[in-house]
Amino acid sequence: MKKYSLFWLLVICLFISSCRINKQVSISQDLNIVDYSFFVAGHTYGKPRVNNKGFHPPFKQKFDLIKSDTTIQFGVLTGDIVHRSSNRDWNEIDTDILALGKKVYFAPGNHDLTKPELFTQRYGETFKKFVYNSDLFIILDPNIDQWNISGEQLDFLKETLKRNRKKVNNIFVFFHQVLWWNENNIYKNLHLNSRSGRAKNINFWEEVEPLFNQVSNQVFMFAGDMGAFPKRESFMYHKYDNITLIGSGMGGMKNDNFIIVNVLKNKKVNYQLIALNKNDIDALGKLESYILK
Repeated sequence: MKKYSLFWLLVICLFISSCRINKQVSISQDLNIVDYSFFVAGHTYGKPRVNNKGFHPPFKQKFDLIKSDTTIQFGVLTGDIVHRSSNRDWNEIDTDILALGKKVYFAPGNHDLTKPELFTQRYGETFKKFVYNSDLFIILDPNIDQWNISGEQLDFLKETLKRNRKKVNNIFVFFHQVLWWNENNIYKNLHLNSRSGRAKNINFWEEVEPLFNQVSNQVFMFAGDMGAFPKRESFMYHKYDNITLIGSGMGGMKNDNFIIVNVLKNKKVNYQLIALNKNDIDALGKLESYILK
């Protein structure tokens, strides 16, 4: 009996130890199936009307989590990175990114472009593309034309898809404003941080979305203008056809979050919604559990 008791005691101890370890990692990842990961974070200056030194403090408190996850290769910030666009504020952001130790791409928001020349001098064009591990990444800037993707930027988008769609697997798209929102569509009940600068009618559904809907690739779109206020949604998820729409952000100090995106070796994608205001990083549940109301 003593041998059996010791055996089961050992099993229980190993199980508890395993649970504790799994809580410390960013997601229950099997390194044999995860090809690479990246993080997406929106409204990273944080609480409205507060000019932090660098990023939103609860986000910075999770830097060790990001740094310790060896599958995370880079991050994308989906706008409103700084409260004010000044050399001082951008220097603080650059210092934080240096401490993070990961490559970070910017999809600028309206706060970031209050001095557009300053942004482009420091970081280059506001819309761009790159390819990583046979996946296409596109950064768009809806600030140029009142939330429209038009003119030179629309030409860039069409040419990028034409040249790359048959060469890549997944397509990931990033912008600040929640372009799929419309007061008359299924997303009408989403409470955005702001509709600042939005034209009455924009061309997302007429010109932009069809470009992605017609490709054979899986397309994932990320917007970051959410989460600044505690009584508004801090994240959303909706998948239809070949397109997945994801919104996330921080600043409301209630459901602040960022997302870790895992691209598996079979090129499928999964996510972890990281809670910033809770002791348990998984406290907000699964991103895919969001249901439109």
